[in-house]
Amino acid sequence: MDGVNLQKENQNLKDVNRELDAIIENSYDGIYITDKNGVTLKTNSAIERITGIPKEYYIGKNVKDLIKRGILKNSVTRKVVEEKRTVSLVQNNYEGNETLLTGTPVFNENGEVEKVVTNIRDLSDLNKLQIELRKANQLNTQYKKELERLKNKPDQVKGIVTKSKSMKQIYDSATRIANIDATVLILGETGVGKDVLAHYIYTNSNRSQKGDFIKINCGAIPPDLLESELFGYEGGAFTGASRDGKPGMFELAHKGILFLDEIGELPLSLQVKLLRVLQEGEIQRVGGTKPKKIDVRIFAATNKDLQKMVEDSDFREDLYYRLNVIPLEIPPLRNRREDILPLIQQFLDEVNNKYQLNKEFDYDLQDFFLSYEWPGNIRELFNLIERLAVTSREDIINIDSLPEEYLTTNKLTANVIVPLKEAVEMAEKKVIALAAEKYTNTYELAKALNTSQPTIVRKLKKYNIHLK
Repeated sequence: MDGVNLQKENQNLKDVNRELDAIIENSYDGIYITDKNGVTLKTNSAIERITGIPKEYYIGKNVKDLIKRGILKNSVTRKVVEEKRTVSLVQNNYEGNETLLTGTPVFNENGEVEKVVTNIRDLSDLNKLQIELRKANQLNTQYKKELERLKNKPDQVKGIVTKSKSMKQIYDSATRIANIDATVLILGETGVGKDVLAHYIYTNSNRSQKGDFIKINCGAIPPDLLESELFGYEGGAFTGASRDGKPGMFELAHKGILFLDEIGELPLSLQVKLLRVLQEGEIQRVGGTKPKKIDVRIFAATNKDLQKMVEDSDFREDLYYRLNVIPLEIPPLRNRREDILPLIQQFLDEVNNKYQLNKEFDYDLQDFFLSYEWPGNIRELFNLIERLAVTSREDIINIDSLPEEYLTTNKLTANVIVPLKEAVEMAEKKVIALAAEKYTNTYELAKALNTSQPTIVRKLKKYNIHLK
């Protein structure tokens, strides 16, 4: 090789070394090169950032000496030479930061380890990033839950309208107590939506992921059957009982919520057993001998005055206070008229979709809806809307389509002059109809209206009014 080519080759070698030095020097990770004996040949400035010790300090030093001085805790170089393969280990450096050391062997022509190139990565930044990512994920989960809560605010949930201040307060309270495992007593007139509120609380609680929402109407089941429905029974406990027995509502609601509707109708004998469940968290099947632990949250609802029932000894005082831990009272529809028009639109949309209709209410009919007293509350409103939608021939429904009993009420409230006898009959019909919503037999009705039972029977027939 002549002098010119030799000089050129030498220049090329210098260029390659300079590029290699630049690559090593500008690496974000620490680069640490030793010979097979562990003597440091080369390193870069990143090692100073990672360890806090200038890179010049390492040159010529043996890793054994660095370990003795506490700068290193373990030698990856020695393991690479012994095992003749790439080795990784994690250790804390001189400043206490966690680092990942990866040693890679460089072999000579005889297959022997000649040098060891160690890559040093500071894990503290990565750990910080992981912590920040974990926090971000937690926040993201919280934001998702909050967005879901906002998206499912009561005034946007099917069947629930809370435009009025009173209803917003009730559903705000319901949201707050959803995951508090205390008994809830929901009060309100017939048809105000007590079961809807109960199911809303369940849906927004952790129990909705663990157990079922079980509802039982305490007034709809004969007293002699109610006990077995609530607590279940063992096989052969009574005539006609299944040989295998049957779980009751409490067992079916395990880990979930049991909604006791019309709790005021619960017989005194069963009130004692319910009190035991609330106190001890266990039930005993009819015909059984061993109590069984259950995890059930109790919701109760009634349209009756339980305090008065306690005074009259019709309801146990101790049970009343056990149930009345978190009372929520839903106001009647006539006391929250801001909710009426949104409810009308919601119910009409549901009915139109159900029956493939395209019905609308004119202004006068909507005005009637706003002024009517709604003794049956939301249930009555929905039933009337459905009735009008399916029976009216016109798509635009007016006030003349109202059933006769509503037209009579409308005349009484619209300052219309009618014959005195007709006015008396209309007023009488309205009073009897309102009382019939509350009382279940003619004896109670006659007593409430201070008249005789035969008179009530005759008037009911005359005005075509039916008791519930």
